Amino acid sequence: MATAISIVLIIAALLLIVSVLLQSSDDDGIGALSGRSDSYFSKTKAKTFEAKLALGTKITAGIFVALSILLLIVK
Repeated sequence: MATAISIVLIIAALLLIVSVLLQSSDDDGIGALSGRSDSYFSKTKAKTFEAKLALGTKITAGIFVALSILLLIVK
């Protein structure tokens, strides 16, 4: 049981690393505080590839944490 969880945990860790590395950095800087970064593209950000990648990263991180806790309980 612990071996199977460890294998899935390693796969989740690799997916998490890849999804974090694929994300682009936020270059808004101080302009985000004054509202200068508000544009049409930022309003439709939920439909972009980057938003889907961010959601996938959050889900993968949740799976990674849950598997880590489960592995701690099993061992």
